[in-house]
Amino acid sequence: MKNVLQIERLPYEEPYHINLIVKASSNGHSGQLEIYDDANFLKELAGSLEQFPKNPTDEIKWELGSEKPEDRYAFYFLFKVLNQVTHGWTSAIHIRFNNNEIVPFRTISEFCIPCEPAGLNRLGKLFREFAKLKSRKLIWDGVDGEIVE
Repeated sequence: MKNVLQIERLPYEEPYHINLIVKASSNGHSGQLEIYDDANFLKELAGSLEQFPKNPTDEIKWELGSEKPEDRYAFYFLFKVLNQVTHGWTSAIHIRFNNNEIVPFRTISEFCIPCEPAGLNRLGKLFREFAKLKSRKLIWDGVDGEIVE
């Protein structure tokens, strides 16, 4: 299975809140989760990715929800960009999805998408275009990607 990050935008309370279906896969692992967030965060994320890395230990974190049952969140989502990882990778995106359902409906996926800073910079440019809320889908393969109207 190849590296893929796909984010589909579903019409919601825009331009203030967004509803996204995030799908990702890498090295035989995959997962997906429906999330809700502040629409302005996409612009912040775009800027961070376009300038990544600023220093050797730089990281970017997009985290929503909680996995603690007492917090009573509908989901937990982690998108964490790491720099200076091992095994020949320069960078990686750490993904964790948890739908916080009870067993047998619970799904949890966690894996990394290896990549290079140049690919992350291109992902930032895609997020900048996607943040305009005119496109339906963002697709990125760890190197390049596209925006689908």
